Amino acid sequence: MRLHRIALGALVAASLALTGCGATKDQGTGGATASADAAPATGLQYMVPNSPGGGYDTTARTAAQVMEKEKITGSVQVFNLPGAGGTVGLQRVVNEKGNGKLAMQMGLGVVGAAYTQKSKAKLSETTPVAKLIEEAGAIVVPKDSPYQDINALVAAWKANPKGLAVGGGSSPGGPDHLLPMQLAQTVGIDPQQVSYVSYDGGGELLPAILGKKIAFGASGFGEFLDQVEAGDVRILAVTSAERVSALPDVPTLKESGIDLKFTNWRGVVAPPGISAADKAVWVDAFTKMHDSQAWKDELKKRGWVDAFETGDEFGAFIEEQDKKVADILTTLGLA
Repeated sequence: MRLHRIALGALVAASLALTGCGATKDQGTGGATASADAAPATGLQYMVPNSPGGGYDTTARTAAQVMEKEKITGSVQVFNLPGAGGTVGLQRVVNEKGNGKLAMQMGLGVVGAAYTQKSKAKLSETTPVAKLIEEAGAIVVPKDSPYQDINALVAAWKANPKGLAVGGGSSPGGPDHLLPMQLAQTVGIDPQQVSYVSYDGGGELLPAILGKKIAFGASGFGEFLDQVEAGDVRILAVTSAERVSALPDVPTLKESGIDLKFTNWRGVVAPPGISAADKAVWVDAFTKMHDSQAWKDELKKRGWVDAFETGDEFGAFIEEQDKKVADILTTLGLA
């Protein structure tokens, strides 16, 4: 299974080839933008703010692997700092002001958690680097679940919303929480009646599904591909507008008569106050990664949708998402 294949230990970072604390590609460039033939960036650290095995973890380790394989960077140290829906990691990034060699994997979940966890650290304080991907959500059940399709599950859920617990790999306010709440609203269930169980990432959610601690799970479909192939779980529906190529036999919610589309996204931010040169190193590394065939192959393999944006464009997107999530959570009484 992919969860078992992902390396849980942190990768060993390359020796720092720089002066000061920033990560750089070429000491001789003298400018903020690295040249095309500059030496690979070294000394980079890539934080995952939840447990190993989840969507953030898979995305970060895949990105780091591609950057290393394509010699865009030296060895990238990927490490996990889970807690409070990603806000422990967010606080660490904000505290590391000026540290140009650190970046954090993040996404919609961290946007929501910053509100529901009453985080003192705010995403608006970070330096936006790049938006990487979008991914459809999935409604997942164990292999021997009595619910053979999404409509059967919804019927049972409507009959007993408090009795059928739904689990997600994010805290309240994260995508795995927002998805079942919006699904409940769409099918006529009061979201206040939904029994939602929060797990810290897909690495903790999967055992709960397999162990039948919850009736169904809601999370990114990519986290379950190996388990689907092994026959351990079944995905009843995906939340994208169209079927995903990795799961051609799984219908969308809309195909099943449920008028809902929901898409998660993942990106990368760095600490506040980093230099323009250090920001350029990160943006350059992810841009070259994005343009590589190796990354395109990973997108296809994992069913991720390319949603690449960098710098200020990504920063504007974060601001927009922050406002939308705040509005939703205020309606639910969570912000």
